[in-house]
Amino acid sequence: MNRYPSWKYTLVALVILIGLLYTIPNFYGESPAVQVSPAKSTLKADPALLKKVEATLQLADIKFNGIYLDASGVKVRFANPDEQIKAKDKLIANLGKDYSVALNLLSQTPNWLLAIGAKPMYLGLDLRGGVHFLLQVDMKAALDKAAESSIGDFRTSLRREKINYFGIARDGQTVAVKFETAAELEKARKLLSKDYPDLSYTDSVSNNEFMLNASIGEANKLKVQEFALNQNLQTLHNRINELGVAEPIVQQQGFDRIVVQLPGVQDTAKAKELLGRTATLEIRMVDEDKKDYETLKAAEAGKVPFGDEYFKDREGRGILVKKNVVLTGDRITDAGPGSDQQSGGAVVNVTLDGRGAGIFRNVTRDNVGKRMAILLIEKGSTEVITAPVINEEIGGGRVQISGMANVQEATDVALLLRAGALAAPMEIIEERTVGPSMGEENIKRGVHSTLWGFAAIAVMMMVYYMLFGGVSVLALGVNLLLLVALLSMLQATLTLPGLAAIALALGMAIDANVLINERIREELRNGNTPQASIHAGYSRAFDTILDSNVTTLIAGLALFMFGTGPIKGFAVVHVLGILTSMFSAVLVSRAIVNLIYGYRRKVTKLSIGQIFKA
Repeated sequence: MNRYPSWKYTLVALVILIGLLYTIPNFYGESPAVQVSPAKSTLKADPALLKKVEATLQLADIKFNGIYLDASGVKVRFANPDEQIKAKDKLIANLGKDYSVALNLLSQTPNWLLAIGAKPMYLGLDLRGGVHFLLQVDMKAALDKAAESSIGDFRTSLRREKINYFGIARDGQTVAVKFETAAELEKARKLLSKDYPDLSYTDSVSNNEFMLNASIGEANKLKVQEFALNQNLQTLHNRINELGVAEPIVQQQGFDRIVVQLPGVQDTAKAKELLGRTATLEIRMVDEDKKDYETLKAAEAGKVPFGDEYFKDREGRGILVKKNVVLTGDRITDAGPGSDQQSGGAVVNVTLDGRGAGIFRNVTRDNVGKRMAILLIEKGSTEVITAPVINEEIGGGRVQISGMANVQEATDVALLLRAGALAAPMEIIEERTVGPSMGEENIKRGVHSTLWGFAAIAVMMMVYYMLFGGVSVLALGVNLLLLVALLSMLQATLTLPGLAAIALALGMAIDANVLINERIREELRNGNTPQASIHAGYSRAFDTILDSNVTTLIAGLALFMFGTGPIKGFAVVHVLGILTSMFSAVLVSRAIVNLIYGYRRKVTKLSIGQIFKA
């Protein structure tokens, strides 16, 4: 009657063993570390960088506990924060501005646990320490930028249809085009209204000048602002990945603000630099009339011809490009690495949007035989990636950028172009730093409250229910083990509200054991045998346990669906705690009781405390 088949005991034991394996990594803690990653897309993290970092630290006699290379860069572990700070200063001095050196914290979980996917759960900002930023997006700048991009579009369209105009300028978010006659103005209005229907057009006459004014409509303003915010969110996500931050929070707050939380990041200055980092693409025409040696030599010395800018290509050769930007990275919808079918070299395949494809087709058609420079602008520096000769008109919106050193560089450049630049400037209006020591203090308080609660429940249960109370405490311990293991397996982020949910889950989990024990007592009072009372107690209490947990589960799911931030974190732990408590209270405790009483031929009394008959 009270015996489980072997497969059930095996299942319970296997679940407990898996729970133990996936809980253990949370007890190893983290060690201070330094992460070195390339600051430019033209550089890469490779074994040569690993050797350089290792040699620098050995030469400076700075001891470290481990060094390894991964996709984000070189990471070095240290025994204490003092060695970590010394290493950072030395590496910055030795590597220069080409590499980013950031302070971080790395898990000390052994490799054999990592090999089976056993990782510690992520800790939130309030438990791990880190930095918190609130950024204000400059929406006016986003609208100004959208209006500025219309100037080049208007020029291209008017020249294509050979409509004469003698001036185009931007005043705020309005673009004004001047014409000599009303007929030219009317033709321009029809053309631009057809090509750019999302703009509002008005005209005016002043001093025999006919002026067409194009402004961004209210509906389109909202669209531009929404795009700017989403673009900045995506860009920040891609930039933050470079620091290897576990579970960063990058989310919208209100209409024009973004919250960024970086748990474990100790270097506030490096985090600020990361948030402001941008990379974008510009396509300009090479000034073919000024490519002689003397002009280039003078430009290198600082005497750049009017209307031009002087840059160097990847081979160090000087090149003069026109200031007028033909196309920017804003027109890119997708970018990915590839290989040239003819040369076999690495390239980046870029896809332009409809307007960008039209501009590119017109420019390549009008400049066959001339060179076009493709510039990558990153961290305030501009580099000419390639300057190919235009052999024919290029349509269809697909562009191939050659000149990549290798496949890794093509992948990095494609990533930068997909992320794009920040669509609008941002200003940090709030900054908070939570130190690791404060996070450790929060963890200690949370753990202590959970342990004291567990101890109080254990004492009460064993005093009141004796042996069955001890079984309930063991089941409660398994419940806590499985809950932590689930959080680790899901790589959930634990915050202070999550710790509160764990404490609450323990208090609620014991309720199921109380129901079972009281039901067994009731059966004994009714005159049933001990074995029959155990069987009836577990089977008849199950419906009540299920009903109470399902209603609580619905409340937890509602919190998860409609809550945000800390409330959602609380709900996740709360829901998982309900699931683990049902497993431990019913299956685990029953398995232990069956092992104790199920194989006895004759049981005359149960150790379940004093039974009072009505």
